[in-house]
Formats: sequence, structure tokens, C-alpha cells
Amino acid sequence: MLPTSHLLAFTVTAVVFLVIPGPSVLFVVSRSVVHGAAAGVATVVGNTAGVFVQVVAVAFGIGPLVERSVTLFTAAKLAGAAYLVFLGVQAVRHRRALAEAIGARTERKTLARIVADGFTVGVTNPKAIVFFAAILPQFVDRSSGHVPLQLIALGAVMGGIALLSDSTYALVAGRVRDWLASSPKRMAALGGAGGLAMIAIGASLAFTGRHD
Repeated sequence: MLPTSHLLAFTVTAVVFLVIPGPSVLFVVSRSVVHGAAAGVATVVGNTAGVFVQVVAVAFGIGPLVERSVTLFTAAKLAGAAYLVFLGVQAVRHRRALAEAIGARTERKTLARIVADGFTVGVTNPKAIVFFAAILPQFVDRSSGHVPLQLIALGAVMGGIALLSDSTYALVAGRVRDWLASSPKRMAALGGAGGLAMIAIGASLAFTGRHD
């Protein structure tokens, strides 16, 4: 149903997008620093579940339209590329935000409340639904049909990568807080390099997208 080449291309894009410290990583890191690694992982689980609800909504909302309209498909592709470039520029501009977030403090919460908070953030994240609506459609194979199911499959792949990537951040932040806090320049460099990578991928997608 979903060609291997499309799946691999999406996987590479998702990995680059997710490993770069962004708003979701800041949220996870702050929970891990304050409440411990387990709380950070719980946040990741809740957030990923919430975001996947958005994937399903996008799949059955925009999926049928993309399947029938080449014009909409092209518009989604270009919008997705532009959005990646925008996120890359933002990552470069705010590359010091991760180091600043490490010192944040919040009130104590139960594990169940942390999972619920993560779900709420994920399901109501406007940037996530814009990303899915703009990026996912360009990796489907319209000629194979079943576009909504392809979108859900891509969303599931991204969810799995997010669980692994964000959980890694949670575990690291919870266990080596002092090491993270002592090197703001290192974290800023990571954010800046990741932002440049997203800009490059966005430009590449705009000019090398499929024409099926």
C-alpha cells in the first residue's frame, strides 16, 4: 500500500525533525528535570497519544481531498516545505531556549496527571496538526489509493520515532541535569545545527517532490 521508498524518505525526515530540540522537547525536559526521568517518559507517552489523535483527524479530513486533487496535493507539498523552513529558522533563532528551560521549575504532580497533561498538550498542539496536514500528504502514493490509511501509517511511524527520541531526552534530562545545565553552548549548537538541517530538508522537498 505504501511504497518502501516513500516510507524511507518520510522516516529520514521524521527523524531529523524529531531529534531537534523543539517545544515538545522543552516540555519533556522540564518535566524530567523537576519530576524525574519516569515523569518525562510518562509525558512523552501522553503527548504522543494526543498527537496521534490529530493524525487520525488529518487522515480522514484531508486524506480524501488529497487523493482526488493534484492541485491540493501540490499545495500541501509546498506548504509543508515552507513550514519546515520556517521551523528551521525558528530553531536557529531560539537555539538557546533548551538551556534556559532546564532551570524551569513547576509544581509537583502525580504520574497520572503528568500523562494527562502530556495528552492534552499533544491533542491541542496547533503546530502539530499544521505539520501533519502540510507534510504527511507529500509522502503518500496517490496512485496506490487508500490515502487516509497511508497517512495513518506514516503518523504511526512518526509516533514510534517520537516515543524513542523524546524518551531519550527524558531519560538524559532526568539523570544528567547538572551536565546539561553546565553546557548551554553545547545545547545551543545542537539547536542551531538542527535548524539548519530542517531548512535544508524543506528546500529539498520543495524542489524534489513527487509528481504522481
